[in-house]
Amino acid sequence: MNQGLARLDVPPAALLAIRDLALVARVTVEGTLLGLHRSPFHGYSAEFSEYRVYRPGDDLRYVDWKLFARTDRLFTKRFRETTDVALHLVVDCSGSMGFASDGVVKLRYAAGFAAALAWLAAGQGDAVGLVGYADRVTTAVPARRGRHQLARVVRMLSELEAHGSTDGAGGLRRAVDSLRRRSAIVVLTDAYDAGEAWYRELRRAVQAGHDVAAIHLVSPDETEWRFRGRLRVEDLETGVRLDLDASDEAASYRQRLATFTGEVRAALTRAGVHYQRVSTATPLSRALRHWLVERGRSRATTVR
Repeated sequence: MNQGLARLDVPPAALLAIRDLALVARVTVEGTLLGLHRSPFHGYSAEFSEYRVYRPGDDLRYVDWKLFARTDRLFTKRFRETTDVALHLVVDCSGSMGFASDGVVKLRYAAGFAAALAWLAAGQGDAVGLVGYADRVTTAVPARRGRHQLARVVRMLSELEAHGSTDGAGGLRRAVDSLRRRSAIVVLTDAYDAGEAWYRELRRAVQAGHDVAAIHLVSPDETEWRFRGRLRVEDLETGVRLDLDASDEAASYRQRLATFTGEVRAALTRAGVHYQRVSTATPLSRALRHWLVERGRSRATTVR
């Protein structure tokens, strides 16, 4: 397992930075095992939830006799069960994710981020699964628990390759349709395939009760436009090439990028997706910790 993380360039510091945090579902989830996540089902497990007026047939072990002595009325204690949640990692492997800036390839950064989340979730006893997609689904690992499953997911992440065009909607559809209960879905992508079909699949996942997060990966060369002079640029997905002058394009490029990013953020926020843009220039340890903290702050307690 450690060797697998090393292949993905996940430094020990990244795991140390998040080991005191929990990967917590932002929605009420269904499950059968006791874990770190709230369940919609009330029972008699660890966390006190509320009192309920005693009904004939209730277990007398859970009657609050001290409260009865004060009020002369019978109440039973109800407890909120906690349960596990399956984490499904959905990774964009299209050609544009092969872009490197300052020596960091977006797909390798995404794989390292995903591996660290898998490590954290598996340590909580949660199931972990993986879907990798480009113009089609290229990798599909159903969610399971255990150390062997974690090792498998990390190995598959290390083998992902960027190539081809993008069908993000198809990848999401495959991932969501494979789920049998409410789950946490984390999509790692540069969002260049963002369009109505992609947004529709994300909305569908949220409406089905899943906790959906999108990590929008960008590189410094994309955000800062650090190019000079005459350029020949090539679309990594279509192979189309253009000759242009970097100085002439700088202002319009920055404006188009700001518009694009704003539209993606707004659309995902409206859909109920936890959105965060992450630069590959950010050390993985800092990016992971910031994402987990922000996710915890935005957590919703229930979804009906």
